This record gives sequence, structure tokens and C-alpha cells, in this order.
Amino acid sequence: MTFRAAIDEASWQMETSQFACLLSQAIPSYGTGAFEHEAGESVRFILTPTQQQQITGPARLVAEASQWQPGTAPKMLGVVRVKDSSGVIEVPATLAENMLAALYKGMTPTFNTDQWFGSPELLKVGVSAANFQSAYTDYLDCVTGLLPANFRQVARTAILFPSGQAGLSDATRQRLDLIATYVKADNSVQTIYVDGHSDNLGRRLLNRDLSKKRAEEVTRYLVQLGLPEDKIITRYHGERYPVVPNNSVENRARNRRVTVRLEREEGTAL
Repeated sequence: MTFRAAIDEASWQMETSQFACLLSQAIPSYGTGAFEHEAGESVRFILTPTQQQQITGPARLVAEASQWQPGTAPKMLGVVRVKDSSGVIEVPATLAENMLAALYKGMTPTFNTDQWFGSPELLKVGVSAANFQSAYTDYLDCVTGLLPANFRQVARTAILFPSGQAGLSDATRQRLDLIATYVKADNSVQTIYVDGHSDNLGRRLLNRDLSKKRAEEVTRYLVQLGLPEDKIITRYHGERYPVVPNNSVENRARNRRVTVRLEREEGTAL
């Protein structure tokens, strides 16, 4: 059983945004193949069948010659496995990049398995290279415009401070720059919680004041970067909420922190 789009019916669909690029192709009578490139991540390829359990074992991923490439030798790309009973195959970054390279050369990345629906029937599912190069140009333009990070990568941040200090380091400023860039692009982010903490060395009231200074320093910098002040909730807790016991130098260093947490509209996907 062989599934792939014929030359005259193969088409590529592009969905673009600052958050992700999706380049997909319908595979007639089988399902859909799509390259997904999320902001801050590497590209991956997902093969989704219309019916579950079409592929039940490992599949060999081979770049095969297209119809217009007689005599071109196939190239083994790797072995991939089905995600679960859904039959979905997720191809990791390196193999997905090799698939893109093969398509650009006009070859057909093909999934080969010895079991179709659990029977000993050979199955080949190919992704056609027809009309790929123009779609690839659009894909590269989309990737160039992606944000440097996605929501999962900036939603929770812990900023550490040296003992007794509240100033921001260059590394901290770079991290806050990244957070601000994302928040400006994502209107679904409704609230930014900035919470200051300290270790337990010294007097409790002084620690509370120090955690306040740390949190306010972070908030001040975010506002300087252009984030709306009314979106930011600044709190300070002193030594009340350690993430680890204050029983070593290393642990106390982890407790001297400001956490920045982004909250989106309820129901917004990550």
C-alpha cells in the first residue's frame, strides 16, 4: 500500500505568525504531514493519519527518488516510532531538517513499515516534493520573523541575586528583555506577577525589605522596556517561601530570587 500525492495534486499550505510556522501537505487517503516550527524551538515533522493505528511498529524514513528523478539512489534518513495508539509519528529536529533538505533536492521522504493496521502488509507513506521550493521560500521568511522564545520558555522565570544585593546583572537584563519582547507580541498575556524573596540570613524585617527592593528593581526595568505598569503585580515575601531549605550556601543562593510569572487569558493554549 502506497500513499502519496500525485504531481498534479500535491500542494503545500502555509500558516504563519510570530509564534509558529506550519508547512503542511495533505496525503490523499492517508492523512496529513506537517513541518511545525515553533518560536524558540527547532523544526519537527508530524505525520497524522486520518484513521488510527495504521502504523503500529517502527518505520524506516527514506528519501526516495521522485517520479522525475529516474536512477537516483534512495537515502536512508533514520528510524522513527509511532507516538501511541493514535498512529501519529513525530519526527525530531535533526531528521526533520534532513527531510527538508531532501524535499528541496526534489526527493520524496517516505515512511516505510512492514505492518499496516497490524497486518503483514507493506506500507509506504510519501511526502511529495512537487511545488516544494516556492513553499520553502515562504517557510524561511516565516522562520525569520519568529519570536526568539515561546510562551512555555518565558512563562516562569527565577532571577537569582547575590547576598545582600538587589541590582540587576547583565544576564538578568537579557532575560527580562526576552520576556518583554514576548509579552509585547502576545496580547493574551493579562498579568505579570513579580515576587521578591530572600534567604534567612539576617533580620527578618531587613530580609523583607531586601526582597521588596529586588522585586521593585525587576518591575522598574520591565516598565522601562515598555510593558504596561497596570499589568504588573509586584509582591515581596522576605524569607517566608524558600524553594529549598536554607541549610547550605547553595540552597540560600537559590532562595535569593525574584520570580516572574506570566498569566494568560483563561483557555489560551500554551
